[in-house]
Amino acid sequence: MITTVFLDLDETIFDFKKAQVAALKRAFRHFDIEASEELLNRYDELNKYVWQLLEDGKAGREEILVLRFQMLFEEFGIEKDPDPVQELYEKELGVGHIYLPGAKEFLEKLHGKCRMYLVSNGSAAVQESRIGSSDLAQYLDGIFISEEVGADKPSMTFFDRCFSKIPPFSKETAVIIGDSLTSDIRGGIGAGLHTIWFNHRNQPAREDIVPEYEAKSYEEILSIIEAM
Repeated sequence: MITTVFLDLDETIFDFKKAQVAALKRAFRHFDIEASEELLNRYDELNKYVWQLLEDGKAGREEILVLRFQMLFEEFGIEKDPDPVQELYEKELGVGHIYLPGAKEFLEKLHGKCRMYLVSNGSAAVQESRIGSSDLAQYLDGIFISEEVGADKPSMTFFDRCFSKIPPFSKETAVIIGDSLTSDIRGGIGAGLHTIWFNHRNQPAREDIVPEYEAKSYEEILSIIEAM
């Protein structure tokens, strides 16, 4: 029986893709940068690349946030200082929230049946602003943001520090749910948790990171948890 659920935020509860595009367009417009589809798509690729550097411990948080824009501007020949663009983008990203379709219903069905904790690698100021603009906190028993925890997913340090804040706690009755194989699932496996990969975007599987379960919808996740 599952008693504790760890939930990722972006692309698990909130629609990060929509929020990212909207924030980028507003920031680029302010700096007179044409937000072409090609530019937005390439940013997304570079963003995933730099966050992977963070997860692998190869770069620090402040470094990667600016690096993604620096790489993008160099590649597209955009003569802009990446620092103020990054700063405005983060502010814009923290404005409002967008739930994934069915996310709120999922939270309502799970609420009261087990303890729910948010685990996010996102920037603290951005995530706190987005969470604060929503009613998400009412469903949660706690919020763990890596910048405040002092370690990032998928490190064992991150999870150990989260576990220490949840007495009593048992790994055998805990599960992590997230869209990222490299962050959520790899971290959950390393921490000894049950794992559910929320693959609602139909991402390719990896032979080196195998989740205990894979789900394409919230309904599947609920069924899996009920059967565990």
